[in-house]
Amino acid sequence: MSHAYLPLTDFYDVKRDQEGHRYIQPLIRGFNLTRIPLLNKGTAFTEQEREELGLEGLLAPQIDSLEALVERAYREFQRRSDPIDRHIYLHNLQDRNEVQFYALLAAYIEEMLPIVYTPTVGDAVKRFSQIYRYPRGLTLSTRNIARALPAMRNVPVNDVRMIVATDSSAILGIGDQGFGGMAISIGKLSLYTVAGGVGPDKTLPVELDVGTSRADLREDPQYLGVKHERLTGEEYLGFIDRFVEATIQRYPKAIIQWEDFAKDAAFTVLQRYRKVVPSFNDDIQGTGAVVLAGVLNACRLKDEALKDQVVVVHGAGAGGAGVAAAIREGMRREGLTPGEIAARVFVLDSRGLLTDDRPMEAYKQPLATPKALTEGWAGTQLPDVVREAKATVLLGLSGVPGTFDEEIVRAALANTPRPLVFPLSNPTAHSEALPADVLRWTDGQAIVATGSPFDPVELNGTTHHIGQGNNAFIFPGLGFGCILARVREITDDMVTEAAYALAAYTEKHHPERIYPPVPEISKASTHVAVAVIKQALKEGVATEFKVRRMSDTELRAFVERKFWKPQYLRFQME
Repeated sequence: MSHAYLPLTDFYDVKRDQEGHRYIQPLIRGFNLTRIPLLNKGTAFTEQEREELGLEGLLAPQIDSLEALVERAYREFQRRSDPIDRHIYLHNLQDRNEVQFYALLAAYIEEMLPIVYTPTVGDAVKRFSQIYRYPRGLTLSTRNIARALPAMRNVPVNDVRMIVATDSSAILGIGDQGFGGMAISIGKLSLYTVAGGVGPDKTLPVELDVGTSRADLREDPQYLGVKHERLTGEEYLGFIDRFVEATIQRYPKAIIQWEDFAKDAAFTVLQRYRKVVPSFNDDIQGTGAVVLAGVLNACRLKDEALKDQVVVVHGAGAGGAGVAAAIREGMRREGLTPGEIAARVFVLDSRGLLTDDRPMEAYKQPLATPKALTEGWAGTQLPDVVREAKATVLLGLSGVPGTFDEEIVRAALANTPRPLVFPLSNPTAHSEALPADVLRWTDGQAIVATGSPFDPVELNGTTHHIGQGNNAFIFPGLGFGCILARVREITDDMVTEAAYALAAYTEKHHPERIYPPVPEISKASTHVAVAVIKQALKEGVATEFKVRRMSDTELRAFVERKFWKPQYLRFQME
């Protein structure tokens, strides 16, 4: 079994001394302690601990602080220049010494976020079978789904609160990746811990291996997943049913984040289970929330309201649909009627504008523009819609690089002095435009945000910071708030409040920006978590008695106190 998942609950207890300080009472001694990542301190075991725990002679003589271990690991990280090599190094560290891994991640979050998450995680997903070292998390496949509950009981942690589950059918912008999608679940949960305060022993990455539609994976002898076509229809839903049933029995307090499901399955799974188990889809709801937050702040920067914008969403997959729904809800909150909103939010797929006279998938139908609104237009492709609708906001979620070319961006500039141009597709190679190009085409007037990180752009003596519309500003705080409130359901309004909370945090602390700096991601998550809990209380879906009687000040203090931070606890034998 992986060192990462030895049965922790059989090996230690966490207790408090008379002063209230936590300490670890180990139930094992010696060499095995160094093989359990959550307990291993490496050379940070003190002299007394080494003597009492049977570690003398098994470690280097040097006794280090956690800070010293972090700096040593950072130097090793810097020695590697290739992003995928850095990714592998970090996850090998995670499998050896989790506290050190999270302390390193927290100390250098801006530098390491692109390594553990997008864009590097896209390469890690593609190469997952080749770089696989140790098992981490739970894999349910067509070979063992009939035994889902016994398999879940093999997971050696007993109080999981957050599960990230993927069927790997639509990873980022790179499509079906089969078993490789496990890298996404692992990476997301790393962010739940470092940015959202969820203890690593409370998280569980899950791969739902229902097969792959890619013949090249099925024929690859190194591919580690099941080698058959993807399940569909009732067989597929029966598989997901068994996973959900096992989760409810094994981890009744857990929340499920559905991750990187293909568009049709994403909506079906969300609607089927959101009232069965507290769950949300990050691609739909998290993306929608983070983009709404950025658009709200961008409108503030140009002293305009969201309701006054004309928004074009290019891409009608799960992310595009979620963004369109979030923008519509924001306009509704600002007083627009459904008819007025329909004339201000336009969604395009690969065939052009969604209009209500077109055949389309069921989930797209609420996003369709009334055909009557397009009477007299020159056409319904992207350039036509930008010109005819007089678009002021371009949101790219198509996964097609270069879609927002000079013609499109200049057309938006003709409609407004300061267009909002958000090429949001991940990874970087799939971005609809490069920020430097957009700013050059608009003489620095565009307000730009991207999905992946980009360096600031220098133009005409001005430095333009490129906001990163990263879901990591939303889902850790959303999930953490839901955990603390013990919600029985995650409602749409709770997700929307997360968006407004992120926008408010940015406005208060960085009024010149549309998203906060990445190093403040945990502070932003705390702000989001408080807003989510308050909305859950308002809607009556919070079941945690403690939070019901708290003032705003007490609630914020409660969230901050519960936020897990990487630190070595002292060991003390009974």
